[in-house]
Amino acid sequence: MAERDIIIKVDNVYKEYTLGSISGRSFYEELLRRKNKEQAKLPQRKKINALNGVSFEIERGEAVGIIGANGAGKSTLLKILSRITAPTSGKVYLDGTLSSMLEVGTGFHPELSGRENIYINGTILGMTRKEIDSKIEDIIAFSEIREFIDTPVKRYSSGMYVKLAFAVAAYLESDIMILDEVLAVGDMKFQKKCLDKMQELSSKEGRTVLCVSHNMVTISKFCKRCIVLDKGSVIFDGDTGEAIQEYFGEKKSTETFIDFSSNRRFLWLQRDEVRLLTAEYVNKNDAVFWEGEKIRQHFKWKYNKNIVNLCLRVEVFDSVENPVCAAFIYDIDSRDAGEQGEITVDMDIFLLREGKYKTIYTLFVRDTNNESVDLDCVNGLEFEKKIITQSEIVWHSKSWGSIELPQLEMVEVQ
Repeated sequence: MAERDIIIKVDNVYKEYTLGSISGRSFYEELLRRKNKEQAKLPQRKKINALNGVSFEIERGEAVGIIGANGAGKSTLLKILSRITAPTSGKVYLDGTLSSMLEVGTGFHPELSGRENIYINGTILGMTRKEIDSKIEDIIAFSEIREFIDTPVKRYSSGMYVKLAFAVAAYLESDIMILDEVLAVGDMKFQKKCLDKMQELSSKEGRTVLCVSHNMVTISKFCKRCIVLDKGSVIFDGDTGEAIQEYFGEKKSTETFIDFSSNRRFLWLQRDEVRLLTAEYVNKNDAVFWEGEKIRQHFKWKYNKNIVNLCLRVEVFDSVENPVCAAFIYDIDSRDAGEQGEITVDMDIFLLREGKYKTIYTLFVRDTNNESVDLDCVNGLEFEKKIITQSEIVWHSKSWGSIELPQLEMVEVQ
């Protein structure tokens, strides 16, 4: 049997964080403890484990997906692999150079131009000036921002930043490429372009790719293998189709409240005018809604700038991330910076077929052309629709989708 060419090995990795602390105890607390250990009865800070004994191996050239709910430990794992943070215990072995695209704001110097940042990233990877010169035209062309390549990246929109960051990660010569929600950018054409490039890197160039995404369609198309994380532990490692089934099978439709204060925003949206604080299902002990029942939700948010005619959008997706429908409420209110807003709404889901659904919540305003300008966007609460009445036909959701329109009305039979 041929020896396996292991490029990434994660061996029993734990990562512990102390809540309410940047790096251990505060300076004041430490002084008190040293002055009088007997009298300084200060409360112990709560600790949480973001990763709990994670272990796996990845062979050179593999494309591996990593999926899990928010808070499962996906981003923590990628930051450890990228050497941004260190594990509390355990070891990580990398046999090759690594480029990563984690979140907007990392990897580029804001005061330098896009071109200058390309050269810096290449130098960090150990490439010579000549080697970077041979790649730079491909990077600029792929990024579609040639007009702004000599502009400081602090002037870039989040979409421009993401395009350049992906192009740099894809074209500069690294053995391992790590991508965290790269296909969350709003440009659908560029998303397809990224996916095609990722497949080329893995299948033709032998690049090892790790991809985190909440889009199961993307994961299933690109990755043959997938790792499922749940509460910091690996609960499945194997075939992607089975991994997705395991992921959705393990998730219970019980969560009725979300606190967005620490929730990571979408990669493509880096604004701060208004922030969702909480969302909850009203008077519900679970997230199961029966036929004929409307979804009553309560939202709270905070204004960081003066906003006129704030609007709310709730997008609904099926269990494999296909978009199903969206509901809107316009011109909720207008308030000044520092104030809070809240609203209770009913969403009628009578057209939805039985099944589990995910949501995305977006606060937005409308511009002069009546286009949506998104201000805050987060993964929302999930829910499950249950049907009581017996259907007259077995519903094939893969072919027919998730919405059943009212029965056709007979006009004439000839």
